[in-house]
Amino acid sequence: MSEYAARNISHTDFILSGFSGPKEWKQLLFIPFFLLFVMSVTANSMIIFIILSHRALHSPMYLLICVMAFVDLVIAISFVPNMLLNLLFNWNHISLMGCLVQMFCIHFFTSVQTTVLLWMALDRFYAICTPLHYNEHMRFSAFLKFVIIPMLRNAVFISAIVGLARSLSYCQSNEIKHCFCEHMALVTLACGPMYVNSVVGLCGVFFILAADVLFIVVSYVRIFVSLFKSGRSSQKAFSTCITHIIVMFVGLIMALTSFLSYRIKNDMSSNSHMAISTMYLLVPTCLNPIIYGIRTKEIRQQVIKIFEKLHPKPLATVVSGKR
Repeated sequence: MSEYAARNISHTDFILSGFSGPKEWKQLLFIPFFLLFVMSVTANSMIIFIILSHRALHSPMYLLICVMAFVDLVIAISFVPNMLLNLLFNWNHISLMGCLVQMFCIHFFTSVQTTVLLWMALDRFYAICTPLHYNEHMRFSAFLKFVIIPMLRNAVFISAIVGLARSLSYCQSNEIKHCFCEHMALVTLACGPMYVNSVVGLCGVFFILAADVLFIVVSYVRIFVSLFKSGRSSQKAFSTCITHIIVMFVGLIMALTSFLSYRIKNDMSSNSHMAISTMYLLVPTCLNPIIYGIRTKEIRQQVIKIFEKLHPKPLATVVSGKR
């Protein structure tokens, strides 16, 4: 086939190469990812069920935790099953449209994930710094402005990224060197210049991820200052805020490493890059239900009640009966 003919072919079917290595090694890799996926789906589904089924948990803070659990659930479902089938059975084909849909789901809901963290930070800020006006600030009509503007921003940027990727012609190769449809992993296969795609992608990282993280940090700093000035000693508040900040920054570092590895020449292997990208998406979906859900006293009590129903006899009773 001539070079001219090759440049006039745009692939509509792609192969997700996934992790490289022997078949046995990839099948072994299936186990930890499957366990993480089951943990994510189970924990987030339980959090959603508990909050929606108990009217006492329908306050703003718990509803935000419920939204976070739903977002984590969608992120896990959008790419992990396909990746597991690739690892176990080498089912690695995906259409261009399927790839774009997966790309939109992954990038949009990860952007919503950081936005929900911002909403949670605002909730804690109002609860700790302005407790007398908390209900006024967190009233749905008043809080709506903090919902509409970030969600429109997320939708516009992610739609632009996916739309620009759709407009490209893919004639270099149909092998995506990743285990899911990441934006730059697909765009690097395009024939023409991808400068605009790269710039828009970086703008999305800056105006969504970095901006939300900046506002979150400012909110927590204001919370710390308020606690110090008031002389209140709240170990729980400090512990919660510090845990949130640590988890957030670990996720931010992994996200930036994944995004920038396509734009900066480096010696990172494809397996290392895929592992970082996958863990950046999957690990938070497992940890968030614990950090933001089960660590909360009221939700933890409901989880304990569920397990007590599954196992009516306490362990102590069983042990004493054996005696």
